[in-house]
Amino acid sequence: MIDINNESGFEVDEAVLLRLTQHNLAALRVSPDADVAIVLVDEGAMEALHVQWMDEPGPTDVLSFPMDELRPGSEEEPTPAGLLGDIVLCPQVAETQAAAAGHTTMDELILLTTHGLLHLLGFDHAEPDEEREMFGLQKELIAAFAAEERRRTR
Repeated sequence: MIDINNESGFEVDEAVLLRLTQHNLAALRVSPDADVAIVLVDEGAMEALHVQWMDEPGPTDVLSFPMDELRPGSEEEPTPAGLLGDIVLCPQVAETQAAAAGHTTMDELILLTTHGLLHLLGFDHAEPDEEREMFGLQKELIAAFAAEERRRTR
């Protein structure tokens, strides 16, 4: 089950985030019954979480809180249902980053949601080889979702 809770006061197309997460879970062969929560918070709430969990000041764009340590599955053996974890997004930070990157806030939230989901599934980018793998997969997932969305709206 995918639960989306917007506490940010920022208008976000939650249906797109839902379709994105469903798409990414299917692409990564994770059970559609895996539980993931996406929470959108304002800068104050995000800063409090950032300080509490990362010991870093200021709001950040996305935080991930994995629960059952689920990993991507395969065609033969999909990941079983379980508690994947929480993705916390800050749309206000995303809006600033989107402007700097020259794309929409929704595009930035799609990127951040995908990034957060990959962290829930055990991906990291601390080492150069991990970063290449994670960001390569992130780019593939986003491109495939964009193609799916274009087909959907024809």
